[in-house]
Amino acid sequence: MVLGHIDHGKSSLLEAIKDFKITSKESGGITQHIAAYQVEEQGKKITFLDTPGHEAFLEMRSRGAKVADIAILVVDATEGVKPQTKEAILHIKKSGVPAIVALNKIDKPLSDPEKVKIELSKEDFLVESLGGKIPSVQVSAKTKKGIPDILELILLTAEMENLTADFSGPAEGVIIESHLDNFRGLTATLLLVSGCLKTGDSVATSSGFVKVKSIEDFQKKSIKKAFPSDPVIIFGFNQPPKVGEKFKSFFELADAQNYSKNPEKAEQKKEEVTEIFVENNKQKTLSLILKADVSGSIEAIEGILNSLPQEKVSLKILKSEIGNINESDIKLALTGKIVIFGFRVKMDKTAKKMAEREKVKVIFSEIIYDLTEKVTKMMEAIADPEDERKDIGKLKVLAKFLTDKNRQIIGGRVTLGEIRKGALIDVLRDDEKIGEGKMINLQRNKKDAALISKGEECGILFEGTVSIEAGDTLSFYTIERVKKGL
Repeated sequence: MVLGHIDHGKSSLLEAIKDFKITSKESGGITQHIAAYQVEEQGKKITFLDTPGHEAFLEMRSRGAKVADIAILVVDATEGVKPQTKEAILHIKKSGVPAIVALNKIDKPLSDPEKVKIELSKEDFLVESLGGKIPSVQVSAKTKKGIPDILELILLTAEMENLTADFSGPAEGVIIESHLDNFRGLTATLLLVSGCLKTGDSVATSSGFVKVKSIEDFQKKSIKKAFPSDPVIIFGFNQPPKVGEKFKSFFELADAQNYSKNPEKAEQKKEEVTEIFVENNKQKTLSLILKADVSGSIEAIEGILNSLPQEKVSLKILKSEIGNINESDIKLALTGKIVIFGFRVKMDKTAKKMAEREKVKVIFSEIIYDLTEKVTKMMEAIADPEDERKDIGKLKVLAKFLTDKNRQIIGGRVTLGEIRKGALIDVLRDDEKIGEGKMINLQRNKKDAALISKGEECGILFEGTVSIEAGDTLSFYTIERVKKGL
């Protein structure tokens, strides 16, 4: 998976790798909309998946699909880290896949790879030369310098990560593109993750299915079989499959149709990478995206939010930047139930429609105090309630009638408040606690009762190990789960 800022040379680098490994005659048939292709290095195949604007990446991750084994972050060595670079870093971190940094355009006089490395370290993306674990390589899409190095680094990373795939069994994978071909009908590009796909098989997602009459590789060459990491094109779906959907292959078309008709069995429900809150060591986290009008607002809001108490619920600002809420923000929020906060900004029309359709939570505010209060209330809402004891009444023991193992029948008079069936009990003798238990049953005049008030006599069935005597005091209480502040 190749990610980076829009002008930092992702596509140029991919073209350079393609031209370096594939002859012009072979590559002539590749169409512009195909976002995946393969090269061979040291007898091993490497599949590259381009992600313009991170669209495919976000769509796939929002559906819980594993889309790549290794992420390559392309950074312009003359410009350094840009907002979209930071966004790409966030996606890589959330995906959990190993990363490689490609410092591009090193042929230019103003390139400064070391400066870029330092900027990356400020984003907690530390390369090996600065003591981190992320390998980096200096490349030039123009001169093709460093191309062999990045290919070797990919193979080395794959070896160190012990990346393997199952070539047996039915094919499974992810839809990476989908469009209508005027001549061949509904067409999709599939990336295989495991198994083998053959002509004659049937393929299904939760959106549609197809009997596979022909398979094309990324060069539009006809092939009979495809294996893990192969990007392939198939035609003739009954409905357009969605980008990011998982697919499976079947021997019989009827099985594919049944799979497609049953979203539950298909396991195609949109999975969430994270919730609004996630539990980590018994602490919950509220994740949010912050958009504001000016940088001063961003700094002020972040300062106030970071000062909020976080013993019960931690606060994680995944992204903060200036500008209106856009489609990219909504798609990032879709990678989990992440809340978007907008401070003195608006929302693009496209983003608004998507937010409404996907039920993304977007909260606007014009005053910093108001925004802080809304964040605080949301943190309080997801915080675990605490156990709180509520004393309800006391009883003076007048007599003990029966003892059977750990149960006793007690007679007494309520001296304070009221007592209820099912309440918990502390046993007091001379004002000191000597044991505890629970009320199993409550009676008045030998009839079951739910509640006995002050001044009334009653009988209770007590359960507990302590031996109660006449003259003891029983203190009754309940435990309630109460929401408290931060």
